[in-house]
Amino acid sequence: MISKEFKTSIQKALADENLGGALGRFAEAYVLSRASAYADAGLDFEEIREEIVALKDYLADHLEELAERFTLEAERRGARVLRTSSVEEVKKYIGDLAQKHQVKTIVKAKSMASEEIYLNKYLESQGLRVRETDLGEWIIQLAGQSPSHMVMPAIHLTKEEVADILGQEVQEKLASDIPRLVKVARRELRPDFLSAGIGITGANLAVAESGTLVIITNEGNARLASSMPPIHVALVGLEKLVASLEDVPKVLKALPRSATAQQLTSYVSFITGPVPAMVDGQVQPKELHIILMDNKRIEMRDDPQFKEALRCIRCASCLNVCPVYRLVGGHVFGHIYAGGIGTILTAFFNTKEDAKEIQALCLQCGLCKEFCPTKIDIPALILELRTRLVKEKGLPFVEKAIFEAVLSNRQLFHRLLRTASKFQKPWTGQSTMIRHLPLFFAGHTEKRSLPAIATKPLRDRVPARGMPGKKEQASKRRVAFYGGCLIDFVYPQVGEAVIKVLKHYGVEVHFPPGQTCCGAPAKFSGATDGARKMARQNIEAFSPEDYEAVISACPTCTIALKEDFSRLMA
Repeated sequence: MISKEFKTSIQKALADENLGGALGRFAEAYVLSRASAYADAGLDFEEIREEIVALKDYLADHLEELAERFTLEAERRGARVLRTSSVEEVKKYIGDLAQKHQVKTIVKAKSMASEEIYLNKYLESQGLRVRETDLGEWIIQLAGQSPSHMVMPAIHLTKEEVADILGQEVQEKLASDIPRLVKVARRELRPDFLSAGIGITGANLAVAESGTLVIITNEGNARLASSMPPIHVALVGLEKLVASLEDVPKVLKALPRSATAQQLTSYVSFITGPVPAMVDGQVQPKELHIILMDNKRIEMRDDPQFKEALRCIRCASCLNVCPVYRLVGGHVFGHIYAGGIGTILTAFFNTKEDAKEIQALCLQCGLCKEFCPTKIDIPALILELRTRLVKEKGLPFVEKAIFEAVLSNRQLFHRLLRTASKFQKPWTGQSTMIRHLPLFFAGHTEKRSLPAIATKPLRDRVPARGMPGKKEQASKRRVAFYGGCLIDFVYPQVGEAVIKVLKHYGVEVHFPPGQTCCGAPAKFSGATDGARKMARQNIEAFSPEDYEAVISACPTCTIALKEDFSRLMA
């Protein structure tokens, strides 16, 4: 059940023209720019995907081994490594380190792992001044917001809003001129790099064979945060491990192109052991502390259905093409991590409860799967999460009644559709569309029209056994036509057209009257039992006959017939 508060946040986001405009323009430009980024370099996206999948799946199968190797090699080179599954231990370790060295200011490069554990909030509660140095992260820190995107945390803000936020911080009126705003940010942030006692970064990759951290940025702030303060703390999720330096270029070929449509980021840093630092006027080896954080990553690896989510390289290309993210942004379609993959990460790294409402926003369109450089089947994972939530918490009463008492009861369902076709006339008139629904249904037609139910369904227009006409040459070929709900009761003319073409070529077309809903609405709601019941009904409706093929004109029904039925009945 989606809460009233969540529905309100959705409506607010949909009504925000600045948000929709900014995300819409970016999404349109991204698809073309990304395609050019791969094409201009002569790279085969599918080939790159296979390479990354192979090295990421190797990581999953050898995670403990690679973590041990990384720890050994990093410590051999002077780093101090903490491996922990405890979020509280991570925060305490950094807090104690700051206290030991009497640190007052900490500078941070962008780190979603730190967002994941609410690190800033903890450190500030210990009296520490924490300064985000990624421009987008600093802007939302000043605004008191969380990132709305894994790569571009302030993408939801306009330049005018950014100018107001920075203007309040520096107490001067700033024009919405981007180069000028960047200069102001540089002026304000540079002194903190010089005075900070600790610099915290994440890492894009952690190389096991050498204990090397690989960090890529466009602003250079991570290089400053890792090199200028006397202590560098790198917070790294276990999924960032790779076996060897040879694996690094494979990921770097995809990460900037899929993330920001760049050939390469401005800065690529390799950190192997502590580097010299200026401390009290003298050059000394700085302290390098690397925290390898689990936080249920191993639990994800050990789950056969969700194991592939560990491949994520945090490029956020799935967000960039997601139609839901484009409309409402990451503060609605997200918790800490945003979008489809963020929903999965939230369910593991935080709680299923945190993912419960946001998972319902996924349309199952599949675009994210097409663009993901590590071939994560995000829609399937969200559907699995949805199914598990239904098993644990059950369906809302109305949905449960629809799937279990109506859709799965063919005669009742069809009787209701026939009745609705008669009572809809006050809202359809002579049209085939419903423009305005009454009362509490009004929201469904606020921004769109809905198709009317046909006065005569397909099953009443065609015979159960459609033989070729006298003028048509019989081919002795026999097929069954599957209408599904939409073709049968909403767009029967489509079904008639398909059957007419088939009969023209001498094909005998049967329309088994026992066929019913394909079960897709139940499946997409996580109601697997209801979907299975409908699949069984349809199989029984078609099974007495021997057909060369089953023809469907509905893409959703076709997927159900080809893929879902066999999976549900396995």
